[in-house]
Amino acid sequence: MSDRPILAARGVTKRFGGLVALDNVDLDVPRGVVQAIIGPNGSGKTTLLNALSGASHADAGSIQIDGRELFRLKPHQIARSGLARTFQTIRIFTNLSVIENVKVAGACNTRTSLFGIVTGSAHQKQSEAEIEHRAREALQIVGLGGRADDRAAQLPYAQQRLLEIARALASKPDVLLLDEPAAGMNMTESMKLLGTIADLKTSGITILLVEHNVRLVMGISDRVAVLDFGKKIAEGTPDEVQRNPAVIEAYLGRRHRHA
Repeated sequence: MSDRPILAARGVTKRFGGLVALDNVDLDVPRGVVQAIIGPNGSGKTTLLNALSGASHADAGSIQIDGRELFRLKPHQIARSGLARTFQTIRIFTNLSVIENVKVAGACNTRTSLFGIVTGSAHQKQSEAEIEHRAREALQIVGLGGRADDRAAQLPYAQQRLLEIARALASKPDVLLLDEPAAGMNMTESMKLLGTIADLKTSGITILLVEHNVRLVMGISDRVAVLDFGKKIAEGTPDEVQRNPAVIEAYLGRRHRHA
């Protein structure tokens, strides 16, 4: 097995006018781990995920997955390279069924031609069967297999978040970016999510996680990187990061300054 990180970012910089949201950020994500990104509000966590996934291009830097350059690629090209993500705000199709939501994502990552769709070719039928299989498999992984035919709007909030994860899994990613997946969940729901993330790691998916729930982060992560004002100020195991003076200052010092 190669020691090369599956996801590597070098010098990633993003500006919004005069604001430097990401300042020369480097990040290596080893294969098969759960890597968390934490930091105070406004530290650049979601901006970094947006840059990695192509949702908002960085101004400078290099982003590679398994050695392939992703910088400046479009989001669908990045998805086809093996990287999928969820967002802070739920983005499901409430008028579709649960499984249709997942199948839409699966269909976006196929290369079936318009001619194949119109003629109902054998290749098209095989592709549809594969999409159906992937969708049901993804729903089973997140515990929604029994609700495949329900309307997505009928799902409780926490299950809608799991549906978003299932939809990301439909593309068979090597790397999954989760942007605050536990937002709005109670403790019981958060602990169930923790188990789902552990299962995903066991299945071989590398996970990059942004999350405010520090208890969840420290309970599931192999490594943690910390951002503050767009800069990476610390990285290491959860224990190392929790003892780091710069991290303590970023969280506690800022709170005291604004008290």
